[in-house]
Amino acid sequence: MDETVKPLRIPAQMSVYADKHNISHLVQNLVSSLVIDLPDDPIFYLINLLQRSCVDVPRVMLLGPPAVGKHTVATKLSAELRAVHVTTKSLLQDQSELSVLTEQDPPDELLVRLVPQRLKEVDCFNRGWVLEGFPQTRLQALRLQQAGVLPEHVVILEAPDDVLLERSRGQLVDPLTGDVYHQTFIWPTDDTIAQRLERGRGLSEKQLLADLKCYHSEVTGLRSAYQNVLKVISGDQPHADVYQQVLAFVRTRHRSRTPRILLLGPPGSGKSHQARLLSEKYKMVDVCCGRLLRSVAAEGSDLGAEIQPYLDDGRPIPDTLVLQVLEERLSRVDCSCRGWILHGFPCDLQQAQSLLESQHQPNRVFFLELTDDVCLDRTTLRATDPVSGQRFHAVTRPAPSAEVHNRLQTRPKDRTDTVTRRLKQYRVRSSALQSVFPDAVHIDADQNPHSVFEVLESQLTTD
Repeated sequence: MDETVKPLRIPAQMSVYADKHNISHLVQNLVSSLVIDLPDDPIFYLINLLQRSCVDVPRVMLLGPPAVGKHTVATKLSAELRAVHVTTKSLLQDQSELSVLTEQDPPDELLVRLVPQRLKEVDCFNRGWVLEGFPQTRLQALRLQQAGVLPEHVVILEAPDDVLLERSRGQLVDPLTGDVYHQTFIWPTDDTIAQRLERGRGLSEKQLLADLKCYHSEVTGLRSAYQNVLKVISGDQPHADVYQQVLAFVRTRHRSRTPRILLLGPPGSGKSHQARLLSEKYKMVDVCCGRLLRSVAAEGSDLGAEIQPYLDDGRPIPDTLVLQVLEERLSRVDCSCRGWILHGFPCDLQQAQSLLESQHQPNRVFFLELTDDVCLDRTTLRATDPVSGQRFHAVTRPAPSAEVHNRLQTRPKDRTDTVTRRLKQYRVRSSALQSVFPDAVHIDADQNPHSVFEVLESQLTTD
């Protein structure tokens, strides 16, 4: 290997450009399509793929037990999205080999073969698709994935069995359109339609109970197969509410991007803890501004020598020095490739504007919201063990022994007067910070840290 060749360094501007133009998402879709279809002429195939603008067409699966309302939602959703509505019934209409089948289910092997074929046809390819009621088992889901059927959104509608039984009993069908209605749950607004409704030829109660039992035995496996693109929605609510929730979820877009996360919030809101959880799970770089500045000062570099006097005197470090340190750290390869979580900066309007004007703009901003009383309880009751470096809290995490308790030390920044002053500063500046980041997500931090983390996770890849 030629040791004179320098390693590839990805410019920080690249991730910003890629986010702006959805480059990562585009490349991911192109490469996955290429690997799945294995075309003889890859270049022509990719050109054709780009020309047909298939990257962002809807790919939706709508699943759930019988009588939960899948067909009604799927029909309306496909019309809204102008996507192709695909059902197992429509797939089997032209299959003469199944003409002898009446009430028994079609063979799994045939459906697993028919679905990928149908979804690769030109209309589904160009307009997208809404696949209703299939797959029904984890094995079917895995077989579809192997065949290249990769939905971007999977919705599972659920409702109690007694509700599903009641819906099945009162089902009515429009003989002209095939639309399903119900005397209690969904009634047509057009009197002409209402007058021609007929009793639905649904499943017998015995068959429905058997199908529900089968569904309950398989639903856990289905959830696990699609866990990264799944949303479970209660079908036991007004139809309009169910549909709006489905539509809102389907309109979100999951993007592949290098995470550049900014955590803001008052002292004690859990920024450091959430940054550590994100870093541990997703291998992002945890960039705590205060810790970074102390680290640079300890290195003894020329820049560190400029910073040290401010740390010694407890004075604010000039923004020019802070930005210089952040610029150097966020430009390193680990931050460019793995992404970062920044907290402890910015603290005011000028710093926020300077960050946005740099080449390290965040693509996710979170405000962790907490009242002053809770902030004071969290911060003033915590102390550090100088021997182990562990942090304890008088209420939520007390010291494990009297020996450890006796040597605990409260940091100057956690004293009541200091925390009160910092809280006042944050409240004065927070509105200005919010004006700089109007699309930020606000999260209630007065709850279990893992609940906060789940909300953060859910917002990482959606537009």
